[in-house]
Amino acid sequence: MVTRELPMFPLGSVLFPYGVLPLHVFEPRYRVMTRQCLAGDHEFGVVLIERGSEVGGGDSRFGFGTLARIAHAHELPDGRFALTAVGLRRIRVERWLDDDPYPRAVVEVVADEPLPPDAAALRDTVVAALDELLALWRRLDPRVPGAAALRGRPAPGRRRGRGGRAARAARRATRARGARVRAAVRAPGGTARRPGRAGARPVGTRRGRRGPRGCVTPGAGRAGGG
Repeated sequence: MVTRELPMFPLGSVLFPYGVLPLHVFEPRYRVMTRQCLAGDHEFGVVLIERGSEVGGGDSRFGFGTLARIAHAHELPDGRFALTAVGLRRIRVERWLDDDPYPRAVVEVVADEPLPPDAAALRDTVVAALDELLALWRRLDPRVPGAAALRGRPAPGRRRGRGGRAARAARRATRARGARVRAAVRAPGGTARRPGRAGARPVGTRRGRRGPRGCVTPGAGRAGGG
């Protein structure tokens, strides 16, 4: 068993491997953690809070989480950070260390389980369910691209229109996001510091609502920083 000490970010949301997590970091302890991460290997752990609040400590945390790497970082003039992190691997917390100056833990990277023999059949089942879901969605909103368009193939018998433009935009956004994820996973220490306004949002997110902690939350889901 190989373990390592890791700075930890307990959150009220889950980060999965290869998922993208935008963070607005404003608590002093997490500003210190961010600077030290950027000066090192850019990696930290994310775990879900079981009970309690993200702010101020004193929370109860789950024992499994995700190793994350900072893909983009922008420090604001007042010392806050806008980050985009990418999930890498699952981790198991062996023991928690002192939260001073920020949460830390000794963790073990959890190896991925081998795919079952029927993995291809399971994938086909999921794809079929997605096709059915998209078909139902298109009955409510014709602008929703069909499953064939999302896979990069034009839908049979359909001319390019609003749905085609939406599908192409979705594919471009997916390719760009995938490129950022691959770059972050393959190139440790390759964090890009992008210039921007003082109120710039984390890279790759749209303007979202403000959570109860002042976190930038893309769309309707929470993905905040401490």
